[in-house]
Amino acid sequence: MVQRETDVVVIGAGPVGENVADRATRGGLEAVIVEAELVGGECSYWACMPSKALLRPGTALRAARAVAGVTGGSLDADAILRRRDGFAAHWNDAGQVEWLASAGIALVRGRGRVVGERRVLVEGDDGETELIARHAVVIATGSDVRVPDVPGLRDARPWTSREATSVQDVPPRLAVLGGGVVAVEVATMFADLGSAVTLLSRSPVLRSLEPFAGEAVRDALRVRGVTVREDADPDEVRRLGDGSVAIRLGDEEVTADEIVAATGRTPRVHGIGLDAWLGEHGLDVDDTMRVGGTEWLYAVGDAAGRVLLTHQGKYEARVAGDAIAARARGDRLDDGPWGRHAATADHGAVPQVVFTDPEIASVGLTAAQAEQRGVRCRVVDYDLGRVAGAGLLADDYAGRVRAVVDEDRGVLVGLTLVGPGVGELIHAATIAIAGEVPLARLWHAVPAYPTLSEFWLRLLEEYGL
Repeated sequence: MVQRETDVVVIGAGPVGENVADRATRGGLEAVIVEAELVGGECSYWACMPSKALLRPGTALRAARAVAGVTGGSLDADAILRRRDGFAAHWNDAGQVEWLASAGIALVRGRGRVVGERRVLVEGDDGETELIARHAVVIATGSDVRVPDVPGLRDARPWTSREATSVQDVPPRLAVLGGGVVAVEVATMFADLGSAVTLLSRSPVLRSLEPFAGEAVRDALRVRGVTVREDADPDEVRRLGDGSVAIRLGDEEVTADEIVAATGRTPRVHGIGLDAWLGEHGLDVDDTMRVGGTEWLYAVGDAAGRVLLTHQGKYEARVAGDAIAARARGDRLDDGPWGRHAATADHGAVPQVVFTDPEIASVGLTAAQAEQRGVRCRVVDYDLGRVAGAGLLADDYAGRVRAVVDEDRGVLVGLTLVGPGVGELIHAATIAIAGEVPLARLWHAVPAYPTLSEFWLRLLEEYGL
């Protein structure tokens, strides 16, 4: 067995692990990153990038057709899949490995397991390596798909998001179990690729967002031919002799060629020596992303179980990497709310885009969440189609925006947008919430005319400014 000492050991070389290692290295430390699969992780090869590459062509075509004077156009499924292959780097991580080397980060291939304080054992094809960290071990192992306990489902060999985003042969009929972000995006992309899609959800789709957002996506899917069931609780799933799948729902049966389990994810933190620190949703961490009760163990991204979104995991990684470097140098930490070494945004300024058509973009709290937290809030709604710039994007632009305002502080605490192209608008709201910009000052941020961003002016006028 080979032994190696370094400053920081990061288990997991997805975008979150890469960011931790990069920030620690920039802070003057030596970092080693451990990865059992492809460097670049889930987001690069089976999630964010390939899924958005599959979704974009249909969205672009509908956007073009929404303007008078544009006629025709069609989707070429084979060309869409080839384009997707490029965004997934043909499932080859050579480019990512090259980036690690350029950043001065060492790579050890294999499966890492914590075997003691500051010690990680890596089991690779070439044998075992024990890594000893002088300062920190960081868990950035991501998450696994949660397959629901439906009788027969596991035996039916369901697809997960991995198979869905790396598909080479589009099934004529596809069933999707779930009602969250992955489920509705998978339903959207396969409907565009030509599958007859059935979406089976136990509850209203996208129920964690403002209700009108999920309703808009559900209705749009139905218009495009997707069968959406929001009361579906499968009793049994069977893989039939001809290779198709049967899903029993009470007295009826739904058949498809493939079935996708899209019912959430669970942090990948079991079986790697961390049982003593496991919490209800992953590894319990403070706002510097250090695991409680330790001086040397950190968790970021899905492993921390706070916000299972790539961009938020990368934010946590930057916080953790900087905090590790600061502690190693003996610097005083800036770990108060909104400090450099505190992941404050996790608690109330989390942005998210759902790349359906219409898109959903949200940040901060919904009205229900604000009420649950005891915020004395006011909700302001506005029809995006009434903004002058909306008519330039689509002849019958349909969309909606909701602002949630903390009346005691006079600041925005949540914003949700629904409509074509709204994903590119959300960062302004993220800045307003993270910066706690008073609405009276926000009124002076004049939006350019005629753009869809003019909704800010109309929304603030609706509020009364």
